[in-house]
Amino acid sequence: MKAMLRLLALCAVIVAVAPVAAADEGGLELIEVRRIWDEGPHNAFTDLVRFQGAWYCAFREGEVHGNHPSGQVRVIRSDDGIEWESVAVFTWEDGDVRDAKLSITGEGHIMLTSAVYFTSAVDDVARQSVTWISNDGEDWGSVYACLSGTDTWRWNTTWHNGMGYNVGYTGKDAAGTLYRTRDGKSWETHVEDFFPNGDGNETSLVFGPDETGYCLLRDGPDGNGHIGVAQPPYTDWTWSDLGARIGGPEMIRLSDGRFLAAVRLYDENVRTSLCWIDPDDGTMTEFLELPSGGDTSYAGLVEHNGEIWMSYYSSHEEKSSIYLARLRIDE
Repeated sequence: MKAMLRLLALCAVIVAVAPVAAADEGGLELIEVRRIWDEGPHNAFTDLVRFQGAWYCAFREGEVHGNHPSGQVRVIRSDDGIEWESVAVFTWEDGDVRDAKLSITGEGHIMLTSAVYFTSAVDDVARQSVTWISNDGEDWGSVYACLSGTDTWRWNTTWHNGMGYNVGYTGKDAAGTLYRTRDGKSWETHVEDFFPNGDGNETSLVFGPDETGYCLLRDGPDGNGHIGVAQPPYTDWTWSDLGARIGGPEMIRLSDGRFLAAVRLYDENVRTSLCWIDPDDGTMTEFLELPSGGDTSYAGLVEHNGEIWMSYYSSHEEKSSIYLARLRIDE
């Protein structure tokens, strides 16, 4: 598909850091928030990655938030975060392509992890986890639909020491399954019954320089978020209840060692917020609410040159749209 450049004539929104983000705790200073895409009727469920010197943002376009045959995934690219071009669109006949997640494989390629929700279930199978892989960010080739991805929703791949990990939920993986891969094309079961309470869904995996693994989990339909910790080979996880309901979890470990998460929070008003996670204490501390509300969350986070770049979606300006936030890391 021929790329289409579109400069969005939109004003940046500058928001002060919330008072709970004390400077002596090493907060983040919000530089700007910019709406970068609103072409679809409903634009949502984002991720962000930096690949070969450019920014790539992936998200779903559809008629509505829920499962619908109109659902497709779009990938856009930018050199500066202001001018964006569409480089790929992924569709599926009789299926809704959802929950786009981007990562860089162990071989240095860009990979899109997604799931197709079939509008007409075949043999009682309602979903299929899939991946697309590109060497240059433009030619994505054919889809890889591994047999182990049938009837599960694998979410948000993280690569560590040449191995990709993600967690499948719902369907045959209702109790959670930790999967791994060498090439992003074929996946094998690593841990079954992964969820601490036997019911969960969206996850974000992080691996530290000391090989420790961390998992931020959205636990059950109405349960609190959990943080899990494990040592290699990542088969035995210890979980802590974070004391708050979360949605769309995304977590990264900053170069200074802190754990930063973007989540949807539900208390008082629904919003997308940034939080500090302390895996040792099992705590989550909100410190910055992004301009957001209503239908919102599902962020991507990247640390780059002393800044945090963050994609997310929100309907606080009526239409569900894609936003890009930039934050300066305080020294």
